[in-house]
Amino acid sequence: MKLSSIAPLAIALTATAQASYINYTTVTGYFLQDEASTDASTFDYTTTNFGLINRTYPSDNPDNDNNLLTQWERFHHHITTLNHLSPPTISYKVLFLGRHGEGYHNAAESYYGTPAWNCYYSLLTGNSTTTWSDADLTPSGIQQAQIAHSFWSHQIASQRIHTPDSYFVSPLLRALRTANITFSDLPLQPSSSSPFTPVIKEFFRESVTLHTCDHRHNATYIHSLFPEWTFEKGFREEDGMWDGVRAESNGAQDVRSKVALDEVFAGDDDDDDGVGMFVSVTSHSGEIASLLRVIGHREFGLRTGAVLPVLVRGEIVGDALEPTGTGTRWETSAHCTAPPVTSVSSGCVCASSAVPVTTPLVTFAG
Repeated sequence: MKLSSIAPLAIALTATAQASYINYTTVTGYFLQDEASTDASTFDYTTTNFGLINRTYPSDNPDNDNNLLTQWERFHHHITTLNHLSPPTISYKVLFLGRHGEGYHNAAESYYGTPAWNCYYSLLTGNSTTTWSDADLTPSGIQQAQIAHSFWSHQIASQRIHTPDSYFVSPLLRALRTANITFSDLPLQPSSSSPFTPVIKEFFRESVTLHTCDHRHNATYIHSLFPEWTFEKGFREEDGMWDGVRAESNGAQDVRSKVALDEVFAGDDDDDDGVGMFVSVTSHSGEIASLLRVIGHREFGLRTGAVLPVLVRGEIVGDALEPTGTGTRWETSAHCTAPPVTSVSSGCVCASSAVPVTTPLVTFAG
């Protein structure tokens, strides 16, 4: 008998040794966000029941009064049934992909303009009024996380939604803050950690660019802010991925996103009963875009603070496949050494005295 709490895919993966490969697909027909007709730029998860489509499921029991069950209760039962009926090599999980609320780096990019931000200001640690290295949330970002908290609270009370069984969060400060505001003090599932204690996972971080907002604090500092939270096994004290010079390509990011997703599906971050069927990942726009590519979901941009649920099917298929992104994995990019002359949609123009370089500019702007 296949029980959702035993993580059968992890058992099957162990049985087939290191040569196995998990193939991911998005199972469509359950969320509005899966449909091409849904406009990501105007979609609001708080007014659409997280986008869950009002429909019947093959697992609905006609002998019971389904009117007594909410859409989310019937959906949870359906996912449980899918897992129960599938072979050990297949597993279904619902990923709640949450983007962090607005950070000071987002506000700075809006202020300076994207071209100037990318070629100069993003390489600084901040300006005379604020810091955006490993950016914290702005007041607006805090409010966005509070909206998510209120909506989860409403869904728990009105829809009796099955809250995530496991929680993962990027190690960058804006994601840590968002997760804490969103999920603390909610009546979570008994199967999840209570109080809220997510796993901090390195590979769920934002795309690693030259920008200082992508340079995380060390583990000691993170622990001082959230002492009860758990670091994944092998989490390093210092950030070994960011150097202020190179940026990872989309292919390279997709490789590490798949590694993180493989660990979630295989239950590597839990020593007991696996991660469960409903999984929360609080992350970033670039990383969520990467995860969507890995699972074959259509492109769906999230506004700061938004949440995207996706039903994912993971299947162990044959021998290990050659990973993508093994070509040019990291890239350098020339940038101005002084504020640019112009910042327009067509690009950034450096001052004649500011010869572009490829070395870090980790200093404060005046």
